[in-house]
Amino acid sequence: MTIVRKYIEFVTFKRAKSDLKALVTGGTGFIGSHLVEALLQRGVDVRCPVRKSSDLRWLKGLPIEFVRGDCNDQTSLGEMVKGIDWVFHLAGVTKAIREETYFKVNGLGTENLIHACLENNPRLQKFVYVSSQAAAGPCRNGDRKEESDSCEPVSLYGKSKRMGEELALAHADGIPLVILRPAGVYGPRDKDFYALFKWVSRRINPCFSGRVSLCYVQDVVQALFLAAESRMKSGEIFFLSDGTDYTMREIGDTFARTMGITPLSIPIPNWLLLGVASLSDYFSVLSRKPSLISRGMAEQMVQKEWTCDITKAKTMLGFQPQFQLSQGARLTYEWYKNQEWL
Repeated sequence: MTIVRKYIEFVTFKRAKSDLKALVTGGTGFIGSHLVEALLQRGVDVRCPVRKSSDLRWLKGLPIEFVRGDCNDQTSLGEMVKGIDWVFHLAGVTKAIREETYFKVNGLGTENLIHACLENNPRLQKFVYVSSQAAAGPCRNGDRKEESDSCEPVSLYGKSKRMGEELALAHADGIPLVILRPAGVYGPRDKDFYALFKWVSRRINPCFSGRVSLCYVQDVVQALFLAAESRMKSGEIFFLSDGTDYTMREIGDTFARTMGITPLSIPIPNWLLLGVASLSDYFSVLSRKPSLISRGMAEQMVQKEWTCDITKAKTMLGFQPQFQLSQGARLTYEWYKNQEWL
């Protein structure tokens, strides 16, 4: 057990309870597990829904109430949300074999959870839905995407997350709702940017076109607390990032500097990326396992601009990102190294 984990257990035991109880869907995942730890540090009681197949390694040994169920099992949701003050809805799928899975989980699963809250929890203080920049789609005019811009998602994942937003917003009059749209999130326990770390560790920096916004995981956790404690009108949406835009080459070069190596930058043409993704989808059907790079993911990656404006989050939420890429990359690399992932 890590020193951080022991500290969490110590402060959770020692400090007075906050009298708040939070439900965290997706608590076993990358962002969710960091949120659970932060909630426990603040003395908040935490309830996490899990399935038989859930991997509990990041939550092992923590004082959490585990309950069986998920957002597509409507019979389990009523009891799951009773007595809850804050709902943090992070559960979802980013990769799937079938198209309908994205919309069933990311879309209808969100609506099921909201209906359960409306019917079984009149005391709910805040429902925080973690969506994605993918729900808004890429920038079309060269400027950073703003919350008031039209949504044009380009992948099944993005379209399903937008569906989740729309279903949630339909109930904004009956539930205290905040929607967060993080840009690309990275940090300890992440497996997506880990793939780039692995390539760079082999002295290869694959360079894709365009610019992106990023957000370190602890900054996302900061925004989740700000959203839960906010007193604004229901239904507000906020983009999250560290406030800086990067090319993929800059990201890879930053990772390389963190590792103390000099990689070879290799431009990856869009046609090659889309071709590999199509082939990956074909083998995904045969193997019945989600592809590592799906066609939808590739469609997102070939867009020129995935940048967002966080002015609204700064102004209305008080969001102030604390981690720029150089610091976040160092912390992430150190964690990968300590875990012997690299």
